[in-house]
Amino acid sequence: MIDIEKLQSRSGIIGNSESIREVLDLIVQVAPVDIAVLISGESGTGKEMIAKAMHKFSKRSQDDMITVNCGAIPAGIIESELFGHKKGSFTGANEDRKGYFESAHKGTIFLDEIGETPLETQVKLLRVLEAGEFMRVGDSKTLYTDVRVIAATNKDLRELVKKNQFRQDLYFRLKTVQVDLPPLRNRIEDISQLVERFSLEFTRENDIPYRGFIPEAIRHMKSYDWPGNVRELKNFVESILVLQKGERITLKMVEDKLDVPQKIHSDNLPIVVNQSAEQAERELILRQLLLLRQDVGLIKDRMDNSKNLSVPASSDVSIFHNDDHALVRDNMEVDPDGQKLLRDDAIGDMSLEELEREAIVRTLNYFNNNRRKAAKSLGMSERTLYRKIHDYGLAKKNKSYRSSN
Repeated sequence: MIDIEKLQSRSGIIGNSESIREVLDLIVQVAPVDIAVLISGESGTGKEMIAKAMHKFSKRSQDDMITVNCGAIPAGIIESELFGHKKGSFTGANEDRKGYFESAHKGTIFLDEIGETPLETQVKLLRVLEAGEFMRVGDSKTLYTDVRVIAATNKDLRELVKKNQFRQDLYFRLKTVQVDLPPLRNRIEDISQLVERFSLEFTRENDIPYRGFIPEAIRHMKSYDWPGNVRELKNFVESILVLQKGERITLKMVEDKLDVPQKIHSDNLPIVVNQSAEQAERELILRQLLLLRQDVGLIKDRMDNSKNLSVPASSDVSIFHNDDHALVRDNMEVDPDGQKLLRDDAIGDMSLEELEREAIVRTLNYFNNNRRKAAKSLGMSERTLYRKIHDYGLAKKNKSYRSSN
């Protein structure tokens, strides 16, 4: 069995969020098995890095992985590039030439942007996947190749199939295993670690002094949507390090370069109609936790402006229930004057775990501790929920969590 930490260190995959851990778990299971894999995700999420990790920990790691950007090859020559051509088969074909599939024999071929492949080429791709057979352009001789195919797309292939823009049989053949990469906005807890890695690598390679990012700067970066995902974050970090060479990166420096739209704070958040009872309850839980998150953020902002902000012992946060006051107490400290203050490091990253714990507790309570229904409502696997119950110490409080319907 592949060790997760070893996988991360050797592949360069960064992050400890639940979504990335699930991707890593899938790589561990799939990499050693010689089957086709389809990696889906928005542009910039790191699809090629996942493909390289799959190859590096596969039985074919001693041979090459050839990367092909299907979207960058003109339709008129893509078959020649993939399968090769025979001398004289077209103008400019002055000699026999191997294609990528032939060159990748015994190794792995990574077909990036597979959704851009012309329909006529998809027929030949399907033949290679099913039987390892292909013919060079202009030749009638059947050739064979032994290659593992990993494909990637930033498009919804199911929609392309419905529009007759992608072959259904090829789609089913490619998605033997599908890896869905989350956008960066859905794993903001990884941003701190990504920024640190990118900063250290870039400053070391370019001999630039590095003094780090202040917490407020990182917090501001977490409020941005990052439509370009990890690629955009990396480019942003490198750009600001060059422009602010040798300086510690402050909130103002980040604000000047990063346009974060103002979020509207409203207690009357819209609720989607025509939902099931489970969906409606989940919606209410998430909205309640969002308001808590915003309130905590406001407290933090005030703390930044005044270190004398105190929280009276009798104060009550109305959206906490039952054991929730314990969460607040755990995040308190007593200053030299005997005042109870919220710990400076208790806001932000730490509260994300508390919010997740709160969501799990409330969902389990709603479903009378039925783990299967709770997991479905929370949008996670039952195994993941079971692990989180133990990680957060919830199993000790209630032994009745069950998986029956």
